[in-house]
Amino acid sequence: MLKRIDLSRDFEKHREEYLKAIENVCKDTAFSGGKYTDKFDKEFADFVGTKYASGVNNGTSALHAAMTALNIGPGDEVIVPANTYIATAWGVTYTGATPVFADCTEDTWEIDAESVKKKITDRTKAIIGVHLYGQPFDFNAIDKIAKENGLFVVEDCAQAHGAVYEGKNVGTLGEMGCFSFYPGKNLYAFGEGGSVTTDNEAYFNTVDTMKNQGCRVRYYHEMIGYNYRLEGMMGAVLSVSLKYLPEWTKRRRYIGKRYLSEITNPLIVHQAHPANTEPVFHLYEIKVPDPDNFLEYMKDKDIECNRHYPVPCHLQKAYAHLGYKAGDCLNAEDLAAHCATLHLFPEMTEEEIDTVIKACNEYR
Repeated sequence: MLKRIDLSRDFEKHREEYLKAIENVCKDTAFSGGKYTDKFDKEFADFVGTKYASGVNNGTSALHAAMTALNIGPGDEVIVPANTYIATAWGVTYTGATPVFADCTEDTWEIDAESVKKKITDRTKAIIGVHLYGQPFDFNAIDKIAKENGLFVVEDCAQAHGAVYEGKNVGTLGEMGCFSFYPGKNLYAFGEGGSVTTDNEAYFNTVDTMKNQGCRVRYYHEMIGYNYRLEGMMGAVLSVSLKYLPEWTKRRRYIGKRYLSEITNPLIVHQAHPANTEPVFHLYEIKVPDPDNFLEYMKDKDIECNRHYPVPCHLQKAYAHLGYKAGDCLNAEDLAAHCATLHLFPEMTEEEIDTVIKACNEYR
């Protein structure tokens, strides 16, 4: 069976570097925060192209911290895509604010500016755009709306490490960029991890203080804090992985472009990738008439595929109290009903790529 993603291949290839990094952390007993996370923060800020990066324990915490840095709280509303992983909305909810779900576009499947316009009220404080599947959303369109209405824009970059919008890295466009290093992401830790990137020193200081139990000086707590620190071992592992991210990104783009050009089955609909963007193909999402049938077909071919995300955020039981119903975000609902995710990761062989393409084209 071809696994949809096989992380063991990367580990085996760079085993000695990873184990040495872990050993160094153990020798220095720098397990929670410390010099290895500080080192990675600097490296990651340099990679993204921001002045600051603050490592946290996961991408969900990154979103929560960003909302806190913007002073978002009870009574406020933040517009988020209905088509995203639920953590985008959690970051808003954790502050006591209300997520307001906007539809995605019919072609890119990213947050739709026209839908966002309709969702703005006098309680709206910010918009979170998600660079979903590694494809940048239309930042300029969202930023224009934000500026016209005095709103903040935060980027959810959890799936888009190294993606580019109009020549700029994602994570440099909005007030802050929120990254995840969950296993399977384009840049991943051996466990959980995340980061908030920004050029704003005040935002950085708030995030850096909040994540550390609300203090900058030990035992002196300036704000309500959380234990959101990035672990030292994760920082050390990420420093190793970051060296290879450009190589992995190049390979992901190669595979993604092959799928895009060579999977020609009319039953399969591809995500659109505007010319002013450079996606990184975290996931290769497609639409098919019957995704469960497609997954079974691929399984019979010994190819593992799965689905991201079969229930849009606005129809999740956790948000039933907000009163959304089927038909409120039609494009997101259509994608959720027909989504399937193809086998894609940097260590795929040419034979495996050919196998996936052939199987997709033979699907009926």
